Amino acid sequence: MKSTHVTHRSLPVLAAMFAIAGCGGSSGSGDAALSGSIEIDGSSTVYLISEAVAEEFSLVHRDVRANVAFSGTGGGFKRFCAGETDISDASRPITDSERTLCAQNGIDFIELKVALDGVAVTVHPQNDFVQCMRVDELKRIWEPGSTIRRWSEVRPEWPAESIKLYGAGTNSGTFDYFTEAVMGESRASRPDYTASEDDNVLVQGVEGDRYALGYFGFAYYQENANRLKVVAVDAGGGCIEPTVETIESGTYAPLSRPLFIYVRTMSLARPEARAFMDFYLEHAGELARQVGYVPLGADEYQAGMSLVQRSASGS
Repeated sequence: MKSTHVTHRSLPVLAAMFAIAGCGGSSGSGDAALSGSIEIDGSSTVYLISEAVAEEFSLVHRDVRANVAFSGTGGGFKRFCAGETDISDASRPITDSERTLCAQNGIDFIELKVALDGVAVTVHPQNDFVQCMRVDELKRIWEPGSTIRRWSEVRPEWPAESIKLYGAGTNSGTFDYFTEAVMGESRASRPDYTASEDDNVLVQGVEGDRYALGYFGFAYYQENANRLKVVAVDAGGGCIEPTVETIESGTYAPLSRPLFIYVRTMSLARPEARAFMDFYLEHAGELARQVGYVPLGADEYQAGMSLVQRSASGS
């Protein structure tokens, strides 16, 4: 399990609002009986939202501990389907094999979308020759068996300097998504690159190598925009940079995607877990925006709350 050292952007207005709401009792919620712990693991991309929710929830329910980790989407599902966690963060939908494993272990769950995100392609800030890359160029670089080693092998006008590659680890949903979107086949990738499920490692790698090329979640780029340069992507309709607007509209193709959480139905029988999920869906839109993601429509969050309510009641 990865350490949880990523911190989300300061949310002073929300923090003040929640603190004021929770100042009436020892638990900070007016419900002194609400206590316990909630275990969350999975995607480092969705981690930013879940950690923000956990921090704000703790201001209202101070006797409830929400532990948020990030072992990657695949690693999170392994723990979730083994019954070790209450919520699994995922930057891709659950696979058939993961669904089967959960069923074998008697783990019933509900799937909830919580935000939209893009995968950002980035280079070193002093890179002055790459402004935009075509999807077929990304494929030639990242596909299995690729012989691309230098920038000049992508375009002859680019320098004959070695490309140092940084990308998502194989337990990451970002890895699954990027390979599916670019190569047309999930998990199809060259192996000779610096891989990590921790996006901070990838940010530091690209920042530290003038001829680096990397990919990771858009929110991590936004958090480090002064340390990196984003590359526009051309899927055939022109060069499009990832922004909140292009991700929301889907014009940042093919690297826009939904983000999910999976909630164990049995966990919703515990009052602290049910309260956490209600809080999550009530505030996911504003907190997703604060940490750099694109929120869903209010009706989608309301539909998620209805699913949680029906699952908690057993209907």
